[in-house]
Amino acid sequence: MPGTVESIGTNGIRLQVLQVGPELGPTALMLHGFPEGSYAWEDMAGQLAAKGYRVWVPDQRGYNSSDKPRHISAYNSEIVARDLLGIIDATGRRQVDLIGHDWGGQIAWWAAARYPQRIRRLVVMNCAHPQVMFRNVLLNPRQTVKSWYIFALQLPWIPERVLSRNQYARLLKAIERSGGAPIPAAEAERYIAAWSKPRALSSMINWYRAAMRTFPLRLDEPRIHVPTLLIWGEQDRFLDRALAQQSIDHCDQGRVVYLSDAGHWVHHEKPQEVGKLVHDFLAEER
Repeated sequence: MPGTVESIGTNGIRLQVLQVGPELGPTALMLHGFPEGSYAWEDMAGQLAAKGYRVWVPDQRGYNSSDKPRHISAYNSEIVARDLLGIIDATGRRQVDLIGHDWGGQIAWWAAARYPQRIRRLVVMNCAHPQVMFRNVLLNPRQTVKSWYIFALQLPWIPERVLSRNQYARLLKAIERSGGAPIPAAEAERYIAAWSKPRALSSMINWYRAAMRTFPLRLDEPRIHVPTLLIWGEQDRFLDRALAQQSIDHCDQGRVVYLSDAGHWVHHEKPQEVGKLVHDFLAEER
């Protein structure tokens, strides 16, 4: 996808940020989740760029070519959300539209709660509001079982050893599309190249470790005042469907759209349908 890549300093680190689309267009910031990178948004960013948006897509801290702080505490949501402020400043805009999936969704929720003045509209895909996730992991047996891997990733060095075996086959298996559709070979090579960078795998896992070690890190004001769209693939293997409506209940102006035949990687499985939902929502009242 044509575009430029820039190293941007923010919050004491440097992040590699892909930029596509006309420079004077409305600005959207897209946040990937585990275990992806900025390349996971290429299709969606391209769709928005074709509609006239300037799209900024960082490799989040710990991923691909961005900085990888060594300490686990550097990956808690409060700290990572501050990374967005420097990127938003670099866009030259007071506000951006914010789009996130998985862990990117977690940071998008957090940033919308903490810095609503910097975000015009919020789109989250298959990620629960932080307080909803916290409550359900503890009190919803279905979600507790689905979250088994979060607890497994708390072990030192063992997850890295297991995941790196067989050329990261376990990680590739985790991001298979609904129905077991395999990752195309060229795409798999890009994932593996990113995961193979020094300290990348530990840094990616440290997001989960930080979440448990700062547990319960809470928002002072959990309400989301920013207009919000939550897109939810109902075949998600990792998140219980009930979390979607509970999350929207935290929003002043929110709605959820369920896609019955998509799973956790909804932006890959239904790129055209999701792209239209995103664009139509962002275009409202512009």
